[in-house]
Amino acid sequence: MLSANQPLNIVSAKFKADPFPLFARLRASDPVYRTTLPDKTAVWLLTRYDDVSALLRDERFTKHRRSALTEEQRRKLPWTPPMFRPLERNMLDLDPPDHTRLRSLVHKAFTPSLVEQIRSRTQSVADELLHRALSVGEMDLIRDFALPLPMTIITEILGVPAKDHEKFHGWSQAVVSLSSPNPTLRVMLRVIPGVWKFIRYLRQFFKLRRRDPQDDLVSALIKAEEAGDKLNEDELLAMVFLLLIAGHETTVNLIGNGTLALIENPNEMRRLQSEPSLIKPAIEELLRYTSPVFTTTERYAREDAKIHGVTIPRGEMTLGVIGSANRDETVFDNPNVLQITRDPNRHLSFGQGIHFCLGAPLARMEGQIAFATLLRRLPNLRLNTPSHSLRWRPSIFLRGLAALPVKF
Repeated sequence: MLSANQPLNIVSAKFKADPFPLFARLRASDPVYRTTLPDKTAVWLLTRYDDVSALLRDERFTKHRRSALTEEQRRKLPWTPPMFRPLERNMLDLDPPDHTRLRSLVHKAFTPSLVEQIRSRTQSVADELLHRALSVGEMDLIRDFALPLPMTIITEILGVPAKDHEKFHGWSQAVVSLSSPNPTLRVMLRVIPGVWKFIRYLRQFFKLRRRDPQDDLVSALIKAEEAGDKLNEDELLAMVFLLLIAGHETTVNLIGNGTLALIENPNEMRRLQSEPSLIKPAIEELLRYTSPVFTTTERYAREDAKIHGVTIPRGEMTLGVIGSANRDETVFDNPNVLQITRDPNRHLSFGQGIHFCLGAPLARMEGQIAFATLLRRLPNLRLNTPSHSLRWRPSIFLRGLAALPVKF
C-alpha cells in the first residue's frame, strides 16, 4: 500500500501500462490523494466516481489557473513564452462567461448534422486504410489506421489541404507534450520550433480563408457570430488547436486501446464480429474500459476545499481520474471485465457539465465505423508482438499506445 503523500509518477509510460490496481487501492482507502508531477507540481487525485463527477461541476474549482491564485502564488508562476500565450485562450482552460461565449460560437459551426455529413467519408477512409494493410497481412494499427483515420477527418473538417496532414500530426504531438501545466525547459526547447511553425501556418491559413471562404469549419468559425461577438484572432488560433488535438489524439487512443482490449477478450471480439448490431453499446464499453482520456484536465481550488475530510489548499491543482471512476465497483458491476452489452453504462469518458466533450458525436461515429470495419475486414486479428512489450505514451491526461503491431 502507498504511504501518505508518496510520489506517484502518473505521467510515465510504465505506469500507464497498468494503472488500474493502484487506483482500486486508492478508491478504497485514499480517495483524495496528493502526489507530484515530474516537474514537482503538487497535484491532488480524486479516484471515486462520485467525486470525479462532482469535480466536473464543482464551483469551488476553476479552470483558469490565475483566477484561483493569491497574488503571491501568481508571482511564483513560471514564465510563459509570448508565442504560447494565445493558446491559453482555448475554451477548455476558461470559465464562464468566456467559456460560454466561445462554446456557443463553435457550437454554431460544429453541429451534429456536420458529423452525419462526414459519415460516408469516414467509411471510405477506413476502407482505404485497411485495403492497403490487407495486401501486407500485418500492420502497426496505430500508425496505419488509428492515427490516419481521425487525423484525416478532423483536418478535412477544418479545411486543411491534404498535403499538410502529415505536418499537422507532428505539430499536434509537439503541443500535446506541452500539456503539463509547467513543462520543463528541456521539453519547451524541444517543441518550440514545431509550435512556432504550427502557429505561423495557421495564421496564414486564416488569412486565406478570410479572403476566400470555403465550406469548412475554419471558414464557419470565422463567420460565426453570436450577439455580435466574433472570435478574435488568438481565440480562433486556440480553438483550432483544441479542435485538432482533441479531434484526433483521443480517438487514436480509443481505436488503439479498444483493439487491444478486444484482442485480450476474444469472446467479446467474436461476439461483436457475429453481432455487428452491438457496435453502439460496444463503443460505450470500450470508452469506459480503456478510458482514452485518463484524467480530467486540470482544475484549481478557488478556496480551501474539503473532500472526505481532506483539505485541498487554494490554488493547488486537482485531477479527477476518469480511468479510476470508470472502474468504480460501487457504480459498475464487475468493472474490470469487458462487457460489450453493458447497460446501464454511465461512464465519464466525455466528461460532464459545461466542459462535456463537444466532439462526442464525432468520436462515437468514428469509433463505430473504425471497429465495425476492422472486425469485418480483418478476421483473426491478433497481436504481432508479446503484450508485455507494448509501449505506452507518457502523458498526464491521455492513455494510449505508441504502437500496436497486429497480424490477421
